[in-house]
Amino acid sequence: MIPQPMQTMKQLAYLSLIALALVACRKDQADSPVDRDYTAAVDNNRAEAYFNDALAQSDAANKDGELPCAVSITFDTTATPRTMLIDFGTSNCLSNDGRNRRGRLLVTYTGPYRAPGTVITITPQDYYVNDHHVQGSKVVTNVGTNGDGQPYFTVTVNGTVTAPDGSWTSTHSYQRTRTWIAGSSTLALLDDVYLISGGGSGVNRNGIPFSMLITTPLRVEIGCPHIVSGVMQITPGSLAVRTVDFGSGACDDQATVTVNGITFTIGG
Repeated sequence: MIPQPMQTMKQLAYLSLIALALVACRKDQADSPVDRDYTAAVDNNRAEAYFNDALAQSDAANKDGELPCAVSITFDTTATPRTMLIDFGTSNCLSNDGRNRRGRLLVTYTGPYRAPGTVITITPQDYYVNDHHVQGSKVVTNVGTNGDGQPYFTVTVNGTVTAPDGSWTSTHSYQRTRTWIAGSSTLALLDDVYLISGGGSGVNRNGIPFSMLITTPLRVEIGCPHIVSGVMQITPGSLAVRTVDFGSGACDDQATVTVNGITFTIGG
């Protein structure tokens, strides 16, 4: 049957509307940026590493009274609270863990690390790690022991990390529980292992706020300068969740970030 003129016009108009709708849909897709940016994960990973490192440096300095690269370590046991000033000098010094440090860490403490109720506050002073300016404070409180007899601590971090050239600054606020799962029965440091849980928030280098939640506890081994395992989720603004996986236990600075099914590898 040959279409009537009116039917043909209606069919052409209908097909034109479909074509226009498809073009508009494709244009919207092309104009919408693909949500794969992982800047918040990179910034958070760096801050995690540097603030964990500050506590590790403080622990080692307090135990041994010396540190590789430290120009001096000064104790004042008459002050209240007591203080320890770790001075790495004004020039970069490369440690065996592959990190350059300069500047100072001021540590105040109300009692021994192992004593329940002790509060330790670490404050960077003109302090740099790999030329990144680290500022703020980290407060560690010994809460006592949990139901399994393991010592545990609450940890609060409020700080910033600024790029070596000063072109950006990221902001970080963490509230954590740090459980001492191995090594608490010895005075050695290198056998100490902690599991870290909790969450936090921040603002990445592009000014986008993000929230963060640890979904599988982060494993920190004092003998390794990097987080060796664990998973966290980072959500920048209204964007999709970024899942950060620190691996299965290897001592390396690698982690993977998965965004909308796409996985990237980042270094610490």
